[in-house]
Amino acid sequence: MWTADEIARLCYEHYGLRLPKQGKPEPNREWTLLAAMVKIQPAADQACNSPDKPAQVTKEVVSMGTGTKCIGQSKMRKSGDILNDSHAEIIARRSFQRYLLHQLHLAAALKEDSIFVPGTRRGLWKLRPDLLFVFFSSHTPCGDASIIPMLEFEDQPCCPVSRNWANNPSVKASGNLEAPEDKRKCEDPDSSVTKKMRLEPGTPDGVAHHQSFGNQESSPDPPSVSRCNLTTEELATVTGMAPSGAKVVDVYRTGAKCVPGEAGDSGKPGAAYHQVGLLRVKPGRGDRTSSMSCSDKLARWNVLGCQGALLMHFLEEPIYLSAVVIGKCPYSQEAMQRALTGRCHNISALPKGFAVQEVKIQQSGLLFEQSRCAVQVKRADGPGRLVPCGAAISWSAVPEQPLDVTANGFPQGTTKKGIQSLQARTLATAWLDKNA
Repeated sequence: MWTADEIARLCYEHYGLRLPKQGKPEPNREWTLLAAMVKIQPAADQACNSPDKPAQVTKEVVSMGTGTKCIGQSKMRKSGDILNDSHAEIIARRSFQRYLLHQLHLAAALKEDSIFVPGTRRGLWKLRPDLLFVFFSSHTPCGDASIIPMLEFEDQPCCPVSRNWANNPSVKASGNLEAPEDKRKCEDPDSSVTKKMRLEPGTPDGVAHHQSFGNQESSPDPPSVSRCNLTTEELATVTGMAPSGAKVVDVYRTGAKCVPGEAGDSGKPGAAYHQVGLLRVKPGRGDRTSSMSCSDKLARWNVLGCQGALLMHFLEEPIYLSAVVIGKCPYSQEAMQRALTGRCHNISALPKGFAVQEVKIQQSGLLFEQSRCAVQVKRADGPGRLVPCGAAISWSAVPEQPLDVTANGFPQGTTKKGIQSLQARTLATAWLDKNA
């Protein structure tokens, strides 16, 4: 019915053609992440289909989000007029809820065709049975899904943690498990340890192909699993994610921190640096956040649905994702399945209609043109540092004000003096207030 590349290409084209320049990264200086929800349904004319010809479907982007930011605890507001989490995946899902609420309004008003039909219980609605939704993200979700095994034949994407450094008394005393100097090198795209990518000629606009990461010229060889003093359980957890016979020498790091009360990361050098399967909060610049990682939120949606608590009052059953597609980036099928579904298999005693879903997970071979890796190649040795875009774009397939651009949790351009005004509320929060 569809392929991962078709979904990725559709989303990239929608981003380039339907979203305005406002809120997009500044060329050759900024990068961003992209996420979207795609509706898939049978084509209107199915008469020409035959047993020898697969059924035709239509694919439509119904919500889209960009963004990389998340506010810290100190900036959260009791009034609820600020967006705490502006990662692309969360923006796209929030925009999807606007789309669902609009479709519910159409169904209740009997004005136009809607994705909802009456349920078996009076006053409740359910999704049309011939529809399904595919979630797309240009990058692996932050958190557990980003803890990916790194094999010995791969170039290393981050500065390896040496045994001698980890045993430094000053490091143990501070509890900081990341070497500050090495961490800055890893985060600085202009340093010698920056990831290298290339764009292949002849590819469509907005699409690029991935190449392996370049060598870290100033870093020593990372330790292999056999030299990391892993326990049997730790070794089994990590090597179970690698192809048979391949040696895991390290893991891709995630900046998401374990929630208070969890066991926490071991910080051991090499492949055992992270503990997998744990709940995590998004990283912040100095100020810790209270927002769960995108991996954890996607796992929750896979159990409770994407519709949210408000819409569930009017639905007979939750709205689940049929598939998740990830763009070209560091990726592990096993890590994705563990993060989105594997951790939830022991959940029980759910309300009627709710269940852990076996969502289909695929990766596309197409790279987002405004991802960090793609922009880094385009800018080559340009002046200044490459930084994440400070704005977040929210787009929804609704007739009234489909676009919303925010920065630091408020509509872009909001001044400190105007924060308390009604105009400072985002379209998402204002629309919910109006229809609650």
